[in-house]
Amino acid sequence: MKQFDVIVVGGGHAGCEAAAVSARMGAKTALITLKRNSLGVMSCNPAIGGLGKGHLVREIDAFDGIMGVAADLAGIQFRLLNQSKGPAVQGPRTQADRKLYRHAIQKILSSTQNLQIIEGEAVDFIQNGTKISGVTLHDGTELTSHSVILTAGTFLNGIIHIGDKRSSGGRMGDLPSIRLAQKLAEFGFSRGRLKTGTPPRLDGKTIDWDKLQMQAGDETPTMLSFLSEKPSAPQISCGITETNELTHEIVRSNLSRSAMYGGHIEGVGPRYCPSIEDKIVRFADKTSHQIFLEPEGIDDDTVYPNGISTSLPADVQESYVRSIEGLENTVILQPGYAIEYDFFDPRGLSPSLLVKGFSGLYFAGQINGTTGYEEAAAQGLVAGSNAAAAALGRDENIFSRADSYIGVMIDDLTTRGVSEPYRMFTSRAEYRLVLRADNADQRLTPKAIALGSVGAKRRAIFSEKIECLNRYKLSLETITYTPKQISDSGFKVRQDGSRRSGFAVLSHLEGGVGEISQRLPQFPDIPVEYLTQLWRESLYANYSDRQASEAVKLKRDEETRIPVEFDYENLSGLSRELCLKLVFHRPSSIAQASRIEGMTPAALVLILSRLKGASNRRDAI
Repeated sequence: MKQFDVIVVGGGHAGCEAAAVSARMGAKTALITLKRNSLGVMSCNPAIGGLGKGHLVREIDAFDGIMGVAADLAGIQFRLLNQSKGPAVQGPRTQADRKLYRHAIQKILSSTQNLQIIEGEAVDFIQNGTKISGVTLHDGTELTSHSVILTAGTFLNGIIHIGDKRSSGGRMGDLPSIRLAQKLAEFGFSRGRLKTGTPPRLDGKTIDWDKLQMQAGDETPTMLSFLSEKPSAPQISCGITETNELTHEIVRSNLSRSAMYGGHIEGVGPRYCPSIEDKIVRFADKTSHQIFLEPEGIDDDTVYPNGISTSLPADVQESYVRSIEGLENTVILQPGYAIEYDFFDPRGLSPSLLVKGFSGLYFAGQINGTTGYEEAAAQGLVAGSNAAAAALGRDENIFSRADSYIGVMIDDLTTRGVSEPYRMFTSRAEYRLVLRADNADQRLTPKAIALGSVGAKRRAIFSEKIECLNRYKLSLETITYTPKQISDSGFKVRQDGSRRSGFAVLSHLEGGVGEISQRLPQFPDIPVEYLTQLWRESLYANYSDRQASEAVKLKRDEETRIPVEFDYENLSGLSRELCLKLVFHRPSSIAQASRIEGMTPAALVLILSRLKGASNRRDAI
């Protein structure tokens, strides 16, 4: 029997990130996967990052995570989305070569100390009451541990739908996890069914690229990892085409043959990533929908048509694909499909992603009702760091809505639950002016260093960056300009007689940062990468200060913990309705309790008073 500190079940994006952070922290970690060569597989679209999602990748990277590093090594087109808007809502994204990404993840994991990769299927838990202390593999092998992290993705009772044809599978070509799903059902967790979909894969050699508009990446790539300087793979362009009225007619006339509209699927799909069937039904007034034709690799002719995921039969897919300009003679290499799978109500998890009522069991990824590589990896980071901390006797690693998009996601999941696959958006964050993708390392790497998840290389690079930023900012704050000096240099500023520091002047900059030192007298010579970062900070300085003060209050409420055994039933003055909600949700903090639907200030005061009384009694002992 092999003994580990942490066992991670599942080698998807959540599992890889969980295993990597656990091992970096010094925990003896096992990663169990069906196939070693499937680690890092991109099951759906060949891209990492985007709006909201790019923020998550940068935050993972701030903890010395692996997703951003691998994405940069595999990136074949880099684009910063929302460039016409402010830095707070811009999202870095890269289209990746699937093979390069998979190889990058496998190479990183293979060279990670304290990590053992084990091929096999986990079919049962080793438990003593509510204590989970390991897993049993399909061949009878038992592995024991202090903590187990389950990252089952879409494999729990997974069913693949193509029209009216159904087959069991965790994804195309892989078997589902049935026995583990049955075991989880025995635990009595609240669960449901969700679905996601993927488009048909096309043979790029059969696409008429000359008919298409082409989209190149950014001239100056924005990397996903703070450690990366420039792309290492060749860069490519994507094609753009669109559906038309004939496409829509083909789909409409075959809706009854769709797995979704034919009544074969009970699971709820992602509202923000609809299938082509959903688009045509829900947006019936639109005569076309854009499609991005994304090559899946440098030496791979497979093309991913982003925008036409489907569960229609293969023959219908061929008909509607060939009705699209540039795709008239296209060969489908693999039909699109919908996949339906079990998920468990994330309100049954603590903010550390520990399953309430159990010791040593954590859930991360799509099992918690999310969709997307980035959301899964971020949960893997949370579960992995907390499972390792528990095994090593360290404090929990709790993310706050006030310090990260990861904290926003975890709080959304554990407080509100999900009614559809959860996807990250910048609009979900109250403090998004502070929680920018560009400053993720400044916000979180000090926390990661204290946690013990950051290697020497990143620590050194980060320390140098912060030292330089502080020094350059101080130099800007020590010089001041009159409004006339500023306006004479071409900046728009109120003529109010107030002198402004060089740092404050940056917020009035409308052109490129490179020219400011030539326009303003005595402006210090600062490298463009640091000047750009200081410009972003100056731009949001006033808002940041206000949001930072609001965040302090939120952090205080989050730090006011409510014990899991808190007795709401005997809390005098609490309404029966709120009592039932609190018993069901079991909020872990005052902040979580405040976000329960129908919660009142008076009820929060009652809880706080009881907590304060308990604290006073402990202090007196």
